[in-house]
Formats: sequence, C-alpha cells, structure tokens
Amino acid sequence: MAIKSAQTRQLVADVALKMFREIGFEKTTMRAIAQEAGVSVGNAYYYFASKDELVQELYIQVQNEHASAAAQALEGIPDLAGRMKAVLHAGIDVMSPYHQFGSDFIATAIRPTSPVNPFGAASAPAREASLAIFRSAVEGSTPAVAKKLGGDLPELLWLAYMGVALFWVYDQSTDQRRTRRLIDGAAPLMARGLSLAKIPGVSKVFDDVLGLVRSVKEDS
Repeated sequence: MAIKSAQTRQLVADVALKMFREIGFEKTTMRAIAQEAGVSVGNAYYYFASKDELVQELYIQVQNEHASAAAQALEGIPDLAGRMKAVLHAGIDVMSPYHQFGSDFIATAIRPTSPVNPFGAASAPAREASLAIFRSAVEGSTPAVAKKLGGDLPELLWLAYMGVALFWVYDQSTDQRRTRRLIDGAAPLMARGLSLAKIPGVSKVFDDVLGLVRSVKEDS
C-alpha cells in the first residue's frame, strides 16, 4: 500500500512539473493536474496541499539534476574560476526547460511572505542541496581558497547564483547567450578577487565583508 501511495505521489508531482514546463505556473491548476494524472482532485490535494508545495518539489528536482550535472562538469577542473563556471553553467542547463515561464515563478516567489520564496523556511531543503553543490566546487579547488573564506564562500556563491538566475529569467537573447557570457566573464573576476584574500591589507577588507555577512545572518 505504501508503495502504491508513493507511486501516486510521484505521478502527481511528475505531471505537475510537466505542466509547469509546457503551459506555465499560472495556467496550471490542481484540478488540471489531477485530471492529467488520472486521480481525483481530493487525491491530488492529499499529496500536495497546493501548487506551492509542488513548486518546492520542483526546487528539489532541479537541485538533484543540478548536483548530477555539476559533478560531471567539475571532473578534471582544478581551478576555482573553472569550477565556478562549470557549476553555474550546469545550473542554467537544468533550468532551461522552464525559461519561458520563469517570470511566472519569479512573480510568485519574490514576495517576502511567499511560501515558495527561495530564502524562506519552506525552501530550506532545496537551498541546502544547492549550497552543497557550491561547497563541493569550493572544497575541490586547487589551489585551495583562503581558510577564512572556506566556510562562507559557498553561501556567497549561492547568492551570486541567485543573481545570475534572476538575470537569466529576463534574458531574451537567443539561448540566453547573454547569461552565458555573464558567467564566463564574472567567474574569473570573482576567483581573481578571492585570491587577494591572502594578501596582507587586502585581507582586512575581506574580514570586514565576512563580518558584515555574518552579522546580517545572525539577525535573520
């Protein structure tokens, strides 16, 4: 019985994500999802209380796909700039099927009180999965990043990724080439700036920046 329940839940999720890709978030309704999945509306609501919960399912699926793509892309790349580019491009690759309707998701997620806000409590599992991807990219780089940056850098890179994702949503260039150029240009610049953390004097600036970031996190 438990297996059947899990299969039905997965079916509802798969149908919903397929509809998100094909007709967009706004046009997808729980009733339409249930009809397409061949289950009752009540059954669909039993597994997912709302479309918002299905968006969280989308977040998790995208992060799982991103982790797999990033692990493959990182193979044989030792330098931080190259690893950052590989991870960022992999993230854009897995989000590509949703680009046409990206603005729908942003309109819903950008509200501070939205249950699908990527910075909210409900999004913590997906956020942690994404942070793990950037943590792997940082920890596997050669030469190693400055120790003072190691603990905070994955989260800072994740925040940068959120900025890239927002840029990608509104990028109407062919195949979002502008976003690709942004990644290719920004990753080496960020890596070069991070390498300065070991230089006396400049190191103090990084200490101040990290102190500010940590203080903001403590008050959240």
